[in-house]
Amino acid sequence: MIDAAPEQIVPDSEHKGLVARLPQPWRNFALLARFDRPIGWWLLFWPCAWALFLGGGGHRWGLLAWMLLGAIAMRGAGCVYNDIVDADLDRKVARTASRPVASGAVRKKAAWGWLLALCAVGLVVLVQLRWQAQLVALGSLALVAAYPFMKRITWWPQAWLGIVFSWGAPTAWFAVTSDNVPAFAALYAGCICWVIGYDTIYALQDREDDALVGIRSSARAMGGHVQGGVSAFYAAAVAFWALAFWLVREDTLALVALLPMAAHLGWQVLTLKQDDGLDPLVKFRSNRFAGLLMAAACYVVGMA
Repeated sequence: MIDAAPEQIVPDSEHKGLVARLPQPWRNFALLARFDRPIGWWLLFWPCAWALFLGGGGHRWGLLAWMLLGAIAMRGAGCVYNDIVDADLDRKVARTASRPVASGAVRKKAAWGWLLALCAVGLVVLVQLRWQAQLVALGSLALVAAYPFMKRITWWPQAWLGIVFSWGAPTAWFAVTSDNVPAFAALYAGCICWVIGYDTIYALQDREDDALVGIRSSARAMGGHVQGGVSAFYAAAVAFWALAFWLVREDTLALVALLPMAAHLGWQVLTLKQDDGLDPLVKFRSNRFAGLLMAAACYVVGMA
């Protein structure tokens, strides 16, 4: 099952000490599901929390916990699938060459087994939801399956990621209510723009390697206008979210709740250092805190 272990944890791992304490085979599978990088499941989870709170389900903490578990499991499953599909490309990029499948630490057959195990956890979460939310959640499967191929056929794989990574919003909304679809649609549109913005920042780390191996990204497509482009997507996200808030609660004070999130996104763009190898990663990770700010705003507006 295991051929070899990567010599070191992937460069942007957040919890090297914790993962390093695992037995080697377990460590490889933990790396494969990106358990060393919780930022990914936080970013998948936050749209779930936002929709749950804005849809009036702020008191349903049990459901929120199930969605957190689902985000962890399905983000892991998505990473495993992505690494299986992208193994050849990953070997050509410095930041991804040490990933378990690309490096040979985990064989593809074992990776498929791990993928099924993570999907089984996702299935347990799925059955906790209303049937309407179950149908919405299942609708994401084809989109998730297509995502790894987007970087080969479009300059904007981040847009596809936005559609996929924001899917928790419609799922959570229909888990608590089927009303006010325009508000949910505005929230979802804002989430997509937010994902495009932060994943463009993340893609700055790989621009040189991506150009060498022919991987397309919004960071490459924007060229020297990344800050302007990310600013536009973040501004669109805030505008859509403001519309969602207004459709839920026609009160100017509801829009004030959005100001901390807007200020944080503005800080990301204004202080972004594109050519600094570390700064794009720092700004990308800061969206975990941004998600908390937005969750607080959605809770205030949705429960008022």
